[in-house]
Amino acid sequence: MTYLVTGAQGFIGSWVVKNLIEMGRGVVVYDLDIQPKRLAQILSTEQLQGITFVRGDVCDLEAIGNAVKEHGVEKIIHLAGLQIPACQADPRRGAMVNVLGTLNIFEAALANKIDNVVYASSAAVAGKPEDYDEKVFTPTSIPRPRSHYGVFKQCNEGNARIYFETRGLSSVGLRPWAVYGVGRDFGLTSDPTKAIKAAVMGVPFKIQFGGCANMQYADDIAKIFLLCADAELKGAHAFNLQGEVLDVDQMIGVIEKVVPGAQGLITHGDLNLPLISAFDDSDLRGTLGALPHTPFEEGVRQTAGIFSALLAQGRLPFEEIAAAAAART
Repeated sequence: MTYLVTGAQGFIGSWVVKNLIEMGRGVVVYDLDIQPKRLAQILSTEQLQGITFVRGDVCDLEAIGNAVKEHGVEKIIHLAGLQIPACQADPRRGAMVNVLGTLNIFEAALANKIDNVVYASSAAVAGKPEDYDEKVFTPTSIPRPRSHYGVFKQCNEGNARIYFETRGLSSVGLRPWAVYGVGRDFGLTSDPTKAIKAAVMGVPFKIQFGGCANMQYADDIAKIFLLCADAELKGAHAFNLQGEVLDVDQMIGVIEKVVPGAQGLITHGDLNLPLISAFDDSDLRGTLGALPHTPFEEGVRQTAGIFSALLAQGRLPFEEIAAAAAART
């Protein structure tokens, strides 16, 4: 079985590829970036050699179709996209990549007789806590996105529904919240991962936000994407993902517990993230059954362990830590 993973050089994509390699599946990485910076942090050189790398843009329908056909792709996991800061800075480019790029994936799947696509939606389709009387975003809650990025993801969910109703293409969109783990180095909710890295390095770090976040471990999210791909569900589904809702003080306490010498290194700001933190994933559990779940403390321990090993080998990237420190002084 061969899987095409778009955006596979990104954070979640790297963990999806890691799981596929460990399962013995064929992997075609389709990405504009062909340098496996994040993949190299979690895969061995031998494992990297088992991956087929294709440099390509999701905005290029012909290139996507050729990659699917040439490599005998049977399943597509679509993770390519621009995140909130990039979409806010350039909404037109954000729409091209996040919306048109997703339409291209759907078209390429149909053209190559692939009848199911799994793609990354986002918790950003939801609104603020005050938008929901029940204080939880349920499978039937009305999306109220507060960013271009969230609107684009909501648009993808709508397009996925129309593709199923009119052309029979089934799909699953998953809505990650604050995913953490090795390789998470960009975006506002990357700060908890950066804090773990800073603690391992023994340097101070300030998390930009306060309040609560729904923390989800990268390996768990990757496994859920693969469960959905292998389930071949019929219909157009959009599923919430739920991890552990923690306030930032709790996160810092766990990091200090796990990483020796981290006491006092990590602080945080007071900005509350403009997104409800509690998500109800009962429909996903009802569909797939038990889902992988790594407790936050264990996820921090595993993440810190990989960072420590990379640090000892002189291979731990720290540019984002240095940049954050420079920006906040």
